[in-house]
Amino acid sequence: MRVHAFEPYSRANGPGTRAVVWLQGCTLACPGCFTPETHAGGGLEVTVDEMFAHIAVLGGRIEGVTVSGGEPLQQFRPLLRLLTRIREETSLSVLVLTGFGWDEIVRMPGAAALRERVDVLLAGRYERDLRLGRGLRGSSNKTVHLFTDRYTASDLL
Repeated sequence: MRVHAFEPYSRANGPGTRAVVWLQGCTLACPGCFTPETHAGGGLEVTVDEMFAHIAVLGGRIEGVTVSGGEPLQQFRPLLRLLTRIREETSLSVLVLTGFGWDEIVRMPGAAALRERVDVLLAGRYERDLRLGRGLRGSSNKTVHLFTDRYTASDLL
């Protein structure tokens, strides 16, 4: 998987202290994107096992993992392998931020498997004219999907 950056301890990218993985690469080209440096080229190629090891070593010092980008779902297979290991081998929560809309995600092969491995999915293109300036959604058109009872919408403000 191509990784733009990894932050082991963040309190700004979801509930509690979280590891954050920013994946490299995005072709959605949302005007006003917050992280355009994650779009083309660059990044570091790491294996799923290497990325998981960076997360697993953090042990009980984090509550969960947030995956952002770039566009995480454009690396769907390695992302799913990483999320599978997190779900099966840890008690960490998982948040995924994607620019794909919910209607696009449900049509993707593997969408059901993704839902089984994610606690919270924030979906939708960033829209500069709908910028929120607070919370995780970025713009008000983005939708929040809670797949477990681990969090509520108010936990994401």
